[in-house]
Amino acid sequence: MSLRLATFNIENLMTRFDFTGFRNQLRQDRVLRLFDIRNEAEYQRLEEARTVAHTDDARQHSALAIADADADILCLQEVDNMAALQAFEYGYLFRMVGNGYRQKYLIEGNDSRGIDVCVLMREETRDGQPIECVDVRSHASVTYRDFGLYTPNLGPGLNPDDKIFKRDCLEMDLRIGGRPLTLYVVHFKSMGPGREGLDGRQSTMPIRFAEARAVRRIVEDRFGRNRAAAKNFAICGDMNDYQEKLSIEGDRRNGYRFVPVREEASALDVFTADGFVVNPVERRPVEDRWTLYHSRGPEERHLCQLDYIWLSPALAERNALRVPEIVRAGQPFRTLFPPGQEVERYPRIGWDRPKASDHCPVVMTLDL
Repeated sequence: MSLRLATFNIENLMTRFDFTGFRNQLRQDRVLRLFDIRNEAEYQRLEEARTVAHTDDARQHSALAIADADADILCLQEVDNMAALQAFEYGYLFRMVGNGYRQKYLIEGNDSRGIDVCVLMREETRDGQPIECVDVRSHASVTYRDFGLYTPNLGPGLNPDDKIFKRDCLEMDLRIGGRPLTLYVVHFKSMGPGREGLDGRQSTMPIRFAEARAVRRIVEDRFGRNRAAAKNFAICGDMNDYQEKLSIEGDRRNGYRFVPVREEASALDVFTADGFVVNPVERRPVEDRWTLYHSRGPEERHLCQLDYIWLSPALAERNALRVPEIVRAGQPFRTLFPPGQEVERYPRIGWDRPKASDHCPVVMTLDL
C-alpha cells in the first residue's frame, strides 16, 4: 500500500484585493508605476483589473503543477481562507484532476496578511485505500512563554507572551487503509529585511529556530522523546530556511556556474542534529534539490530548498529506496536551471510572471 504526499507553497491564494500600494509605493505593483494614476479610486480600479487578469493565468499554472504532483494528500501554504481554497479547487483543480480533493482542512492562524496552511485529501489513495481524518489540532496559540523559548535575540518588539508560530503548526491524525500517519504542516517565519548588520535570513533566524524547537517539542510530547523515531509522522511545509544552496556565478553571455555551499547554521539543524527526522530530498544529487530560485540582482543569486517533507526515522527507513520528486514546470523563465535540469514550462509561463508559484511542489510516494 502506498501514498503520495506533497507540499506546495501556492503563493498568495487570495480572495482580497490589496490597495495599500496607493499610499505605500513599496507595496505597489511595478506595472502600475508606468501609468499616471490621479486618485485612489482610479488606482483601485486598475489594481482590480491587473490582479484578476494575472491571477487567472497563475492559478491555471498552480493547478497544472498540483496535477503533475498527483498527490493523495496535499499540504498547502499561503491560502487566504476556506472560501479561496474551495473556489480554487472547484474552478481550477477540478478541471485538471476531476473529482479529487474533497476533504479540505484549514484553521485560521497568526499571519498578519491572513495566509494560512491547509491540507487537501482524496477520499482514497490511488490503490483504493481509504484516507480518513481522525483528528485535527491547531497550535497557533502556543506562546514563547508556554514552551520556555523566549530569548532577547528574537528581535525588537517581541515578548514572552507572543505566539511562536507566525502561521501555525497544524497537526492531523490520519488513517490510510487503517494505518496511522500524523502530519504536521507549517510555514515558518519568512526572511525579512536585514537589521543590525545582518542579512534578512540571519536577522530572522532566531524566530525560525524557536518555531523548529516548538515543532519538535509538539512531536516529542505527543509520542515521547524516546519513542517518536518509531512512529509514522511527517513534517511538511515551507521552512523559509536551508542548510545548503547552489550559489550562481557568471552571466548570460559567458555562462553560469552553480556552486554548492553548505551553511554554517540553519534553523533546520534543530531537526537534523541527532537524526530526529530525515530529509529524503537529500537522496537527490546536491545540485538537484532546490525548490526556489532567489535573486536580488546579479550579485545575489542562488537556488535552495525551502520546501520539505521531513520523515520520521521509521518512515524514512521503510522508504529507503524512494526518492522525492520536484515539479519545476511552473517556474518562470528567469529561474536559472543547472545544466541538464531544464523542463518544458506550462503554456503562457512568463519571464517573471505568470507562474505557478515562486516555490516548486515536492511530492513523495510512501509505503506505510
